[in-house]
Amino acid sequence: MSQALARWRSMVFLISTTALLAVGCNHQESDKDVMAKVNGYKVLRAEVDKAYNRQVAGSPQKSSAEEEQALRLNILRQIIDDQLHLQKAEKLGIMATDDEVETRFAQAKAPYTKEEFEKKLKELGLTEEDSKQQIRRNLTLEKLLNKEIGAKVTISEFDIQSFYNMHKAEFNLIEPQYILAHIFIHAQPGPNKVENDAQARKNIESIHNRLDSGEDFATLAAKSSEDPDTARNGGEMPPVPESSLKTLDAATRDAVQKLKPGQYSGILPAINPQSHQQEGYRIVKLVGKEQQGQRDLSDTAVQQWIRNQLRGQREQVLKMAYDETLRDGAEIHNYYAEQIVKNAQK
Repeated sequence: MSQALARWRSMVFLISTTALLAVGCNHQESDKDVMAKVNGYKVLRAEVDKAYNRQVAGSPQKSSAEEEQALRLNILRQIIDDQLHLQKAEKLGIMATDDEVETRFAQAKAPYTKEEFEKKLKELGLTEEDSKQQIRRNLTLEKLLNKEIGAKVTISEFDIQSFYNMHKAEFNLIEPQYILAHIFIHAQPGPNKVENDAQARKNIESIHNRLDSGEDFATLAAKSSEDPDTARNGGEMPPVPESSLKTLDAATRDAVQKLKPGQYSGILPAINPQSHQQEGYRIVKLVGKEQQGQRDLSDTAVQQWIRNQLRGQREQVLKMAYDETLRDGAEIHNYYAEQIVKNAQK
């Protein structure tokens, strides 16, 4: 699957930046509490406030009025889009089942003790029902994505051959490249930074123990890694040219250089290359090393890379068009946006 599509289906448990949406129900509220309507579904101020407060939690400085408005507009747009998708899924009869929700919920709880999990929910201002509701939404969106986008994109051998012919020079490696994969666990910033770091460390240790017990790296990455752009590919990252190893943080660079193909590292700090701040922990695997020279289309790795590129491009276009058709056929009123425009005209 493509990075764009993966981001749309990404299910980051309990820390989603959008509101928790109830499927097919609304509480009765006064008009002033309704920020938007989507085919009759009322988007309440409380939903937007909850998502907004979760996003700004731990921020070192207060947002300006303009920054707050921009963020609320983005949140509201995401809620509207999600609601359109959920309504479509309901029409298609592909809503997540209770059994599917309970299974995913149990998986999410697995790394924690009962007390730790309850504390995590409390820190985020959520109940177990809130988290199950979010899981239900995400599973439903995933089903919709598979049916309406993923299943309708096909890549032929002719497509792959044509792409290779047009970009053949790009497959002539001027230097060796490292093929790496990782499993990443994020340590949430904020007032409980020390506790969050300790929990992230505990989670990555549990994953490392499972690897040591013989579990498959790619399978664990797909299930447990909190990097949605790589988790879908079993944690595999874009190839790293040998000369670019020096751009990696010291701990990762040293670990990679000591690994043999198929081996994985110990637990490493995950350093943001821009801020140079630690964001969590990860385990890195050396999948393989590509030698310099021309790579032929007979190479299965080349074929798969081209397939992923083409699929990503086509899924992105199809999703954009699909979302527009949903909006075209919907009755949407964004009262919050209307009020901002009205106030600017005074």
